[in-house]
Amino acid sequence: MRKESRLITWIWWIVVVTALFLLGFIIGWFAKPTDPNTANSSDSSKYLREFLDEMQPHQIREHLRKFTRLPHLAGTEQNLRYAEQIKQEWLEFGLDSVEMVPYDVLLSYPNKSQPNYISIVDRLGNEVFSTSLAEPVPEGYEDVSNVVPPYSAFSAKGQPEGDLVYVNYGRTEDFFQLEREMGINVTGKIVIVRYGRIFRGNKVKNAILAGAKGIIMFSDPADYWAAGVQPYPDGWNLPGGGAQRGNVLNLNGAGDPLTPGYPAKDYTYRFSLEDGVGLPKIPVHPIGYHDAIHLLKNMGGQIPPNNWKGALNVSYRTGPGFTDDFKSQKVRMNIHTNNQVTRIYNVIGRIRGALEPDRYVILGGHRDAWVFGGIDPMSGAAVVHETVRSAGRLLSKGWRPRRTIIFASWDAEEFGLLGSTEWAEDNAKLLQERAVAYINADSAIEGMYTLRVDCTPSLHTLVYDLTKHITSPEEGEDGVSLYESWHKRDNWTNDRDAPRISKLGSGSDFEAYFIRLGIAAGRARYTKNKKTERYSSYPVYHSVYETFEIVEKFYDPSFKRLRAVAQVRGGLIFLLADSQILPLDVNQYADSLRKYAQSIAQLAQRHPEEMKTYEVSFDSLFSAVENFTVAGRDFHERLQTLNRADPLQVRVVNDQLMYLERAFIDPLGLPGRPFYRHVIFAPSSHNKYAGESFPGIYDALFDIENSADPMKAWEEVKRQISIAAFTVHAAAMTLTLPA
Repeated sequence: MRKESRLITWIWWIVVVTALFLLGFIIGWFAKPTDPNTANSSDSSKYLREFLDEMQPHQIREHLRKFTRLPHLAGTEQNLRYAEQIKQEWLEFGLDSVEMVPYDVLLSYPNKSQPNYISIVDRLGNEVFSTSLAEPVPEGYEDVSNVVPPYSAFSAKGQPEGDLVYVNYGRTEDFFQLEREMGINVTGKIVIVRYGRIFRGNKVKNAILAGAKGIIMFSDPADYWAAGVQPYPDGWNLPGGGAQRGNVLNLNGAGDPLTPGYPAKDYTYRFSLEDGVGLPKIPVHPIGYHDAIHLLKNMGGQIPPNNWKGALNVSYRTGPGFTDDFKSQKVRMNIHTNNQVTRIYNVIGRIRGALEPDRYVILGGHRDAWVFGGIDPMSGAAVVHETVRSAGRLLSKGWRPRRTIIFASWDAEEFGLLGSTEWAEDNAKLLQERAVAYINADSAIEGMYTLRVDCTPSLHTLVYDLTKHITSPEEGEDGVSLYESWHKRDNWTNDRDAPRISKLGSGSDFEAYFIRLGIAAGRARYTKNKKTERYSSYPVYHSVYETFEIVEKFYDPSFKRLRAVAQVRGGLIFLLADSQILPLDVNQYADSLRKYAQSIAQLAQRHPEEMKTYEVSFDSLFSAVENFTVAGRDFHERLQTLNRADPLQVRVVNDQLMYLERAFIDPLGLPGRPFYRHVIFAPSSHNKYAGESFPGIYDALFDIENSADPMKAWEEVKRQISIAAFTVHAAAMTLTLPA
């Protein structure tokens, strides 16, 4: 009896356990979480809307106000204090981690006891005129100390004296015209050039190559004066005493001049100051147009072409030297600038990705300014700050991006993109393996007309889609999208019926990420109407008049334009970090490559006889572009049938998309520019600010008709065509099925 009772008990327990197991299995089956790779995108879309709506104009205003009260030049105590404040506030906003990363780089400052200036001297060496030692201080800032006077960072020291020669904008073509058509040799002379059109460092390089022993740069009202606008503080034009600071290096992407290619850590080997990369060998100095009049008004020599004449009431004669009555007078430069290794600090904040923490989306912009930085860079830094605050609010509601987001406040951008380049060098191996995209966050506003976007072609579609979900900031455009407002104001008429998107050049912190490492990159800002506003950049660029007030009174009183830029930059990093499939469009890249190939071939075909003589053909490049186009089309067709529930398949296609930009990198770099390694895009050799497509071919073709050795020159063109063809074909191969 006892045995039967025990048997019944055992059977009973088996039945109960089995029933419970089956019940648990059923509950588990129906309650199992949705695979993150098949989750509905509605959650992400909801969070994107919340993210964009969280960004507030009044918050951006407050950020801009607090970071523009004092001068904060790279390497100074105040710039360090701002870095510490940014770190603290980013942590308070809710980022997972924030660190300050130091580097010891070469910076350049005026000598406080021996100020820089230009003088006119008589035959006895007595000064009969001297330029201003400082800009007139704007109202409200009279008691502010540590305003650095206008200077050209990294200028050579010296006091050269000689005849003055005017060379327009100091472009390559201006020096060619001066020498070849006007017959003027500047060897041993001091040249004076207008600011504008090209990067100031290229002007200095051109003067050195032409044999000049010094160069003076001035801001002409023709280039820094908007019609019908008063000078600051009554308007936003540059006052006559205002001058543009800036570095005059020719780094070509090297980073710190003493540690090219490697991060400037305490253990890093450094070149001597004499051997630093890109340092000019002649004195350089900037002046305002009130001072420029005194140097130009008595110039002798030829009357130049009309397109060499600015808006000053002078003849713009070329020289050399002054007219007969003043022939004995010379110009003397007095430059005492010191270069010194100085510690700088980047601030790096992170939000760890939930599913792919080893994939990085970066939003980076610089913090250092020449003085107050009201526009450059703090309009951009205020936008980054608001983006971080808004991301923190989302984190507090339970959101976490699929991929890791990195926020960066770079130091020493104004001294040659140093902070961003050193961090890129320091983390190059990681970034090459893990970085999805880099969105730049320099100045967020340079005009009051419409949006401006420069980016790699694979981001075009994403930019268009995003801007359709952002409201126009313009008065009278309620209910109009930013896309529609932008499209109406800047249609890409000769290309397509869509807003214009430009190529990336350089001159800002995306350079090392895009052009050296091959990371997809883009930038967005509010800009002027380029059809009617012909002035360079914006009038008060790099002057003491870049204040908080110039933004609040003139550029963006409502701060809605800055919010729109924040929403574009923030929206890009959100979608790149949170989309299941990376929102990069290969077909757009193929379309751009076709146009770039046609354009560079047309440039070469201006020399039909030489192309025939030296058997130059672009067939291999066109064939490679066709291969890329087919591969891109096939890739996007495969995306339509992708099993998005399979995380491995998703990862494979995302890696193909992420590494596509890397495929355009040539490890050998461009000729003479080893840190510019992107075969499709690089800054022009003649203007760092402008982007060239197929730069290797473009540089080989430049001024080829005047080559001393035509056969050698055309052989180099053929070599560059072959490199481009191979690179495009190799990039196409990365888009094919893995096996």
